[in-house]
Amino acid sequence: MDNVIKSIDPDSPLRHKASEGDAVVSINGHRILDVLDYKFFAYDPRLTVRLRRADGSEYEVAVRKSEGGDLGLEFESYLMDRARSCANNCVFCFIDQLPPGMRPTMYFKDDDARLSFLLGNYITLTNLSPREIERIIALHVSPINVSVHTTDPELRCRMLKNRRAGESIEVMRRFAAHGIVMNCQIVCCPGWNDGEELLRTMRDLEAMHPGVHSVSIVPVGLTKYREGLEPLTPFTPEHAAETLDLVTAFGDECLKKHGTRIFFCGDELYLLAGRELPPDEFYEEHTQLENGVGMLRLLETEFRSALRLSDEPDHVPFSIATGVSAAPYFRRLLELAREKYPKLDGRVYPIVNDFFGHSINVSGLITGQDLIAQLRGKELGRRLLISQNMLRRQEMDFLDDVTLAEASRALGVPIIPVEQDGFALWDAMAGELPAVRQAESGADTEYYRYNQN
Repeated sequence: MDNVIKSIDPDSPLRHKASEGDAVVSINGHRILDVLDYKFFAYDPRLTVRLRRADGSEYEVAVRKSEGGDLGLEFESYLMDRARSCANNCVFCFIDQLPPGMRPTMYFKDDDARLSFLLGNYITLTNLSPREIERIIALHVSPINVSVHTTDPELRCRMLKNRRAGESIEVMRRFAAHGIVMNCQIVCCPGWNDGEELLRTMRDLEAMHPGVHSVSIVPVGLTKYREGLEPLTPFTPEHAAETLDLVTAFGDECLKKHGTRIFFCGDELYLLAGRELPPDEFYEEHTQLENGVGMLRLLETEFRSALRLSDEPDHVPFSIATGVSAAPYFRRLLELAREKYPKLDGRVYPIVNDFFGHSINVSGLITGQDLIAQLRGKELGRRLLISQNMLRRQEMDFLDDVTLAEASRALGVPIIPVEQDGFALWDAMAGELPAVRQAESGADTEYYRYNQN
């Protein structure tokens, strides 16, 4: 059973009242079906928890804790249920554009409202049952992240290749009417949902404000593995500029009417159009950072602050590997640092994405094999800095399963994954290195600091 207790935290109020292997049946009389039920009904300070032993017998225990405090239980599965897979076949789906032979988890498409609320995943709302819609409203599950793409019901059905996809727009209106906050994304595909269609969608979403809190507009990503898929056109610099102008103008209107822009374009559109990123205050709360909206601007703002507060760096030679689109930006940050510390010895290497195709130019999709092939024999200094986004956190490997340790050995230099944070970037450039977790299949996990002496 998915609601079976796997472990109990030493500080749990259930530590001496429940046992590992028991299943949580209900809390304060409310049946627990999944993690949303569990987190919602376990919020109160006084609880009656009903549990079921492995032999089928049930018992109840009284619990007192702080309001909102964790019960300290770990279950067999995080959701206490199976993750729900996507029922759509979106014309732009990145997973459909993956090459064969990657790890199986790469091909799983989730579309689960619980993961949206708990982990920030984006969902299309197309596989919600009437009961689940009512539960989201009743439990006030908020905020949730919604992949919209278009509010035209017919076009949404064609883009998602799901005959019920258009119905989700009415679900969004219901959520907005009940105070459910939604952060949305639009994957913009030239010739499909751009131009006038994009303007229509923005107007419809604006009408749902404040339920619709923010919307990111990001360009479609196209790999070289699209044989048999719907023909799509990549953004050109000219079309990126037109889209920026459209979204910015509409955002200006929203700012006057609502005090917020609501609509923001991803950094990639600015880079593609050759435009300067807006100032930091343009991005307001930075709600859409995970979608690459304002990420580089915030990185620069933090980096400048770190430089102002910095002491003399260690001046050990280093290098930075990043995506093609962001490489000029990192060179700019390096030059900023050299204005204060002229002896700073660093290089920036853009990595061309041979694995997925050259139109994919973001750092998070760089593979270990491309990193190795393009940097072998280059002057890398005494450490190579990469974005933490290139790696899985637990396994510390790249998308192609090359491990951090394997890449480091192949290049003959320590590779330092750096968080998407300007202070962390300066620290790594200056020689204050983070502890790097190395994990390889069949080997113990090791924590260590690289010794630069």
